Amino acid sequence: MVRCPECDAEMDLDEDEVEEGEILSCPECDVELEVTQVHPVHVIPLTEDEDDDEEEEAEGEAEVAAEEPGDLIEDEAE
Repeated sequence: MVRCPECDAEMDLDEDEVEEGEILSCPECDVELEVTQVHPVHVIPLTEDEDDDEEEEAEGEAEVAAEEPGDLIEDEAE
């Protein structure tokens, strides 16, 4: 039996039915939880900040990738 780290509600999760990295919702408080371990099952709450950081990193990487080809063309012209 796994307990929600936010509200301490019991969650019936079988280690054969979940995968590491899977995102679940607590049935009591609706907080999003990430499965960090499957034997035994362990979950941690996801915070809004973590989701925002991941999105910002992805956007930043896309911007860098978009800038690099332009920089190369400018260098060749000089």
